[in-house]
Amino acid sequence: MVASMTTLPVIGVPIKSSNSIDGWDSVLSILQMPNGIPVATVALNGAKNAGLLAVRILSSENKELAGKLKKYHKDLEEAVMEKARKVENLSGR
Repeated sequence: MVASMTTLPVIGVPIKSSNSIDGWDSVLSILQMPNGIPVATVALNGAKNAGLLAVRILSSENKELAGKLKKYHKDLEEAVMEKARKVENLSGR
């Protein structure tokens, strides 16, 4: 509903709650917006990715934020590579 009231980007975060149908009701209510009412939708319980998407949108006009996002991505890449090295060492490769 919020998306129909603004021209600003809206990011929908479907949430799995205790009274939901595995979160599907939340996912579908965000995905099934009418034509002309776009909502960017992230994964179920994907608040972190929603925040990162918001930063990505804002960083298109903010160089400082863009630099911080680039550093975050580089740090994430390094963490993944370190985990991959550990797995390779465990498997004896």
